[in-house]
Amino acid sequence: MSVDAVFKALADPVRREILDRLYARNGQTLSELCEGHDMSRQAVTKHLSILEEANLIATRKEGREKLHFLNPVPIFEIADRWIGKFERSRLRALNELKKNLEGKHDDK
Repeated sequence: MSVDAVFKALADPVRREILDRLYARNGQTLSELCEGHDMSRQAVTKHLSILEEANLIATRKEGREKLHFLNPVPIFEIADRWIGKFERSRLRALNELKKNLEGKHDDK
């Protein structure tokens, strides 16, 4: 999986909305995902293809239908890599501040 592909996929508001809809109800068909969009099935299919290439969705055939499922792992990896590391230092600083404040209370 390419992190660039994930960022590219997440950059588009339509694709983020598709992911939100799959988060709310996983396992939707193309027809269900087209509902409420002012775009053609081909346009939604293109968005789904980009999401699938980024490994943000997985598909499964059931009979004649293709179901789409959210794969949150790439989003977690981005959060861990690009957000988590910034939070770690903040949490360490807060922990040190707490220790210092507790130490001052012990001196009284």
